[in-house]
Amino acid sequence: MFACIFIPDFPVQALTRYEPELCCRPIAIFTGRPPLEKVVALNESARQAGVEIGATKSQLEAWESLILRARSESQETSAHAALLDCAQSFSPEVEDTSPGIVLLNLAGLEPLLGPLPKIAHNLAQRVSCLGLQANLAVAPNPDAAVLAARGFPGVTLIPAGREAERLGDLPLEVLLESCSSDTAAAARRMETFDRWGIRKLRALAALPEVPLRERLGQQGTRLQKLARGAMSRSLRVLEPQLIFAESVDLEHPIVLLEPLAFLLHRMLEQVCARLSQRALAAQELRLNLELAPTQPNHCAPLTPPPTPSPTRTLTRTLRLPTPMLDAKVFLKLLQLDLQAHPPGAPIVKIHLSAEPAHPRALQSGLFQPVFPEPEKLELTLARIAGIVGEGRVGSVELLDTHREGAFAVRHFAPAEAKESAQEKMSAVIALRLFRPPLAASVTVREARPVQMQCPQRAGVAGEIVWTAGPWRSSGDWSEQEGWSREEWDIAVPHESGLALYRLVQDKLDGNWFIEGMYD
Repeated sequence: MFACIFIPDFPVQALTRYEPELCCRPIAIFTGRPPLEKVVALNESARQAGVEIGATKSQLEAWESLILRARSESQETSAHAALLDCAQSFSPEVEDTSPGIVLLNLAGLEPLLGPLPKIAHNLAQRVSCLGLQANLAVAPNPDAAVLAARGFPGVTLIPAGREAERLGDLPLEVLLESCSSDTAAAARRMETFDRWGIRKLRALAALPEVPLRERLGQQGTRLQKLARGAMSRSLRVLEPQLIFAESVDLEHPIVLLEPLAFLLHRMLEQVCARLSQRALAAQELRLNLELAPTQPNHCAPLTPPPTPSPTRTLTRTLRLPTPMLDAKVFLKLLQLDLQAHPPGAPIVKIHLSAEPAHPRALQSGLFQPVFPEPEKLELTLARIAGIVGEGRVGSVELLDTHREGAFAVRHFAPAEAKESAQEKMSAVIALRLFRPPLAASVTVREARPVQMQCPQRAGVAGEIVWTAGPWRSSGDWSEQEGWSREEWDIAVPHESGLALYRLVQDKLDGNWFIEGMYD
């Protein structure tokens, strides 16, 4: 058995998928160059209002309640990609028939997903969650499923052996439109059948085969087999491509971030729904904003007007520490990022893509501390970065250098816990560093420190009774800011005994510092 998903008025539904508030209003989609724009798609409300395919935009501009929109190929591509993702979440054998039409093989799915009626209704419900209203048909062969989906609303199931009976009530226009993309050729063929009195598929299926072939050739035989539901073929299986992207062409440029956030929320919901259908999450978000060209200043008289600047694109990338699937968290992260990096020009097109990854699987131990949720932690870090600036929030990573205290701030990502065979407890000496180091005055005798005073810290002064060192290190000699230091471990008398300190001399300027204290 095969199932066909058909989206009626696909260009219109690709638009209302992002603007669901327009579903109940009459909509006409036009294309072409001004002033020759013509209507290429309508919804049912526009048909009832009297709008026809092929009408010019200038003829319909006087209609107050009619919404006129330019056709958006990017929105149709995104909607069709979402439809393919939905079909591939049910069956591995999917055919990309045409925009708004997808075929899938249901053979062998009943033990896993239940009986065919249940699979069909679940599939229709899943398509509805994408913001698309589909006609769905299940039939023994792909072409019969396509005809039933194009001709019958809702969910239709055709048992084996009853294809001709169920398809017989369909008008002949459904068959001709599905077989030919050439509107003029379909109209000529329809005129021929109309002269013969053939207006439904049942009448075409009842014609004698030989006279029909003599008059229409092999094309006539093929049309009759399709009308009887007797055509058999294999699906052209689509190779799955894990591309999750949504695009919106804006009717009017967006200047403020608030209306941009409204559209981004809708797009993120669509991306998350598609990822969820494939049991995936997002590891990286990439937002491309196409900006309107800047208008040149008014030029002096009698000089040719300057050409406007080319279209610019703002690209922002969010790399997530762990795979996530929360549209609200994604929206807040993008809002904080755009507040720190505003577009600077009106936005005319939005493209959002997500890099898929397998969702995280984590099971904490009973005696391990509770860690914050990655989504909340990432949102908190983004808010802090908006206050203190980028590059100042993250996790500290030690640099591979001999320079003391050299580190870099990396984007925070929780490290995976590694199990150790046996943890051994042992007494260790820790060096408690002073930040910043304490300036000191040191008396040197025979190239060794013998007396120390620290004005910044009371009690850290006196005769040095024990020393170890020196340990010398230097680096970055080829750059403008080199470094060279000499370290000593010293002991100074204290009330409770001896106090151990780390004493450092900067060899470039000769200053001494107390860097830390041993505990």
